[in-house]
Amino acid sequence: MPTRNIKLTISYDGSAYHGWQIQPDRLTIQEVIERAILQITGESSRLASAGRTDTGVHAIGQVASFKTNSTIPAGKFRPAIQSRLPDDVVIRDSCEVPIDFHAGHAAKWKLYRYLILNSDIPHAHLHRFTTRIATKLDVTKMDQAARSLVGKHDFRSFESHYPNKATSVRHVKHCRVQQGVSWSAWRPSLQGNPILDEDSSIISLDIVADGFLYNMVRAIMGTLLKIGSGDWPVDAAKRVREAMDRKQAGPTAPPQGLYLMHVEYERDFDPDRIP
Repeated sequence: MPTRNIKLTISYDGSAYHGWQIQPDRLTIQEVIERAILQITGESSRLASAGRTDTGVHAIGQVASFKTNSTIPAGKFRPAIQSRLPDDVVIRDSCEVPIDFHAGHAAKWKLYRYLILNSDIPHAHLHRFTTRIATKLDVTKMDQAARSLVGKHDFRSFESHYPNKATSVRHVKHCRVQQGVSWSAWRPSLQGNPILDEDSSIISLDIVADGFLYNMVRAIMGTLLKIGSGDWPVDAAKRVREAMDRKQAGPTAPPQGLYLMHVEYERDFDPDRIP
């Protein structure tokens, strides 16, 4: 019987992986980390995750936990596991938690972010990490529509292959769309003299909820893109939610723009205190 429980905070580039969860004959994030744990502890440990990200989806703050009898100090698991991982999977932190802690069940809320490169010209270094939309998007309308999704509702209209869970009711605590310029590290500018390029804007959807349904964020993003492009009116997001019919929502947006940013276990949601 394992006597310890170790919590890992993980970031990864999901481009080369078939999602988080172990699959037969397909490489996944869970598989490479469990393999690394086996190599350093000699134990076959199963990771419990905060979210099962899909193929091509990324993470900045994924959380997973595993049980062990290893005597390795908690903080030393981070470099030890990292030494057996590829460069596109990074252990950011390791700590010991109570034996009954489960990375998924214990989560209070999660933050997902979806990034759009709104440009008619592709970006060679961002194609794996954003979804490019060439059509000029109306960010104000997208933000207005996103706000209409805040609250405790049945989100089955945004769930692929309903039903996947016992209930499709979720509490969305925050849902906003905003626009900014692309990352400064990629911009041809000198310090203090930024060169702004309106054709290289980044549009981001931030959504916080107590839980998420299968493809929920990507379906919401697909719906907001319909609104931002002018195909649908601003109130379409609310009408889609109330219809409780996946066929009424927009298409599922591509995976490469989606990131699991943060999983919270300690505090109630406060937009001014997100790490």
